[in-house]
Amino acid sequence: MEIPVKAPVSGGRKSSYRLETRNLSYKLSSTFDELNWVGFGRIQHRVPKFILKDVNCEARPGEITAIAGPSGAGKTTLLEILSGMVCPREGSHQVLVNNRPMDAKHFRRLSGYVTQDDALFPLLTVQETLMYSALLRLPGGQKEAANRVKKLMKELGLEHVAASRIGKGSNRGISGGERRRVSIGVDLVHDPAVVLIDEPTSGLDSASALHVVTLLKSMAANQERLKFAGHPIPPHVNVLEFAIDVIESLEVQNSVSSLQSIHEETCIVPVTQEKLPSCCYPNSVLEEVLILGQRFCSNVFRTKQLFATRIIQALVAGLILGTIFLNVGNETGKTNLQTRIGFFAFSLTFLLSSTTEGLPIFLQERRILMRETSRGAYRISSYVLSNTLIFLPFLLLVSLLYSTPVYWLVGLRRDIDGFLYFCLVVWMVLLMSNSFVACFSAIVPNFIMGTSVIAGLMGSFFLFSGYFISKNNIPSYWIFMHYLSLFKYPFECFLINEFGGEKASRCIEVDNKGSCNFDGNGFLRQQGLRESEKWSNLCVMLSFIIGYRVMCHLILWYRYYRLSR
Repeated sequence: MEIPVKAPVSGGRKSSYRLETRNLSYKLSSTFDELNWVGFGRIQHRVPKFILKDVNCEARPGEITAIAGPSGAGKTTLLEILSGMVCPREGSHQVLVNNRPMDAKHFRRLSGYVTQDDALFPLLTVQETLMYSALLRLPGGQKEAANRVKKLMKELGLEHVAASRIGKGSNRGISGGERRRVSIGVDLVHDPAVVLIDEPTSGLDSASALHVVTLLKSMAANQERLKFAGHPIPPHVNVLEFAIDVIESLEVQNSVSSLQSIHEETCIVPVTQEKLPSCCYPNSVLEEVLILGQRFCSNVFRTKQLFATRIIQALVAGLILGTIFLNVGNETGKTNLQTRIGFFAFSLTFLLSSTTEGLPIFLQERRILMRETSRGAYRISSYVLSNTLIFLPFLLLVSLLYSTPVYWLVGLRRDIDGFLYFCLVVWMVLLMSNSFVACFSAIVPNFIMGTSVIAGLMGSFFLFSGYFISKNNIPSYWIFMHYLSLFKYPFECFLINEFGGEKASRCIEVDNKGSCNFDGNGFLRQQGLRESEKWSNLCVMLSFIIGYRVMCHLILWYRYYRLSR
């Protein structure tokens, strides 16, 4: 349905709009429109399956529209095409805006499209959700955004739950009807020319559905502009009678000029401006980074599994490992040397494998990121940059909580330089692993696939690091994995920090007679390591951090590019 309304704070900026579709068709698959194969001596042709076929409709200002039909009739697909989210794969210029071909990228910026499933952050409050959306979509700063959000919450009837979290699943929050109104508010916050809502009362109980419809009715009385797809038509009900009943039930005071096309689907829509706006962003890159950083920070700190649990895990693991390997660094002997090396290997195994808990947040952010960037809210580069900056202090805190107890309990180099370098390497390992997870979260479709891929690659990095199999014994066709291993470079840094430097001449292994078998320099030569690699390895680790973030940006940009075509 579509309820034409007047924007509450627009100041009369809207002009007349008209949108039409001409012979609009949409196939289920466009890559293989016609599949030919030979079987049992005959050639079979697969008939293309059309979701929409030869749909003609016209939308003019001041009209109320219901897109009605049974399940699977193509209502959502038609809405996605009209909103510019999906491009028709057949013909050309099938969707016209004021007699001109629709520019989908520009149209998405001035319209709002509320999907059937609510894409909201469950740990943000109602006010924060609308406020962040306003800051990203509106120019003018904090004051203008706050005024817009205050007025919008009053219109949506959300003032009493402004401080309540959205919630989801086991995390109880606001009701389904209130969540639906928040989703509508997110796309109304920038006062769009057109708002399309898919199944506005789907999944709601009768009371919540009535509340949402009453809200839409009141917005219609205020002459705002709104369109949404209705529920499937009940069986044995005439389509025309159903549409008339819906119109009468809303008691819209504005007169309906005409009900243009009612057959299998009804489609009348308000549309875009004569001259579409230029493709610019409401905020600068720095402002976007600050806003997105604040939002991401709120999500991280309120995610107990990611923040509180990770803090406790780092501290407890440092204490437990410190007591297990207590004072092995102060003793000499072949067994103690192997134990110390084993401690470094296990520490890296723990640090690199304990960062996948960030995967659910990355996947949740990706879904909302694609929706927001496709509508011109902000740049993908701003998201990647803010995400990286937020994790810098958080992972630094984790590295200090782990390193402080374990370093001194194990009895590693007793000087502050060695401790600070150890902390730096641990921090770089955490950042490297976090960037790795962020990169693959942009590729994988879901959490299960993500954990499987990341665990498999981490296992490969451990195997080819040089600790389990020496570099000389790795087959030549697998040697590239040795240099790509996230395990190799920090492991070498730990060894050089412990056995090199000013105390490289001290004995680290004695025989049964008390004679020195190895000093630090001898051990490093045996491992094929040089003192200069202490810093060059850090540079390689930094390049991994930057490289994975750049790859993450490119993958997300490609997803955005495919969506915006």
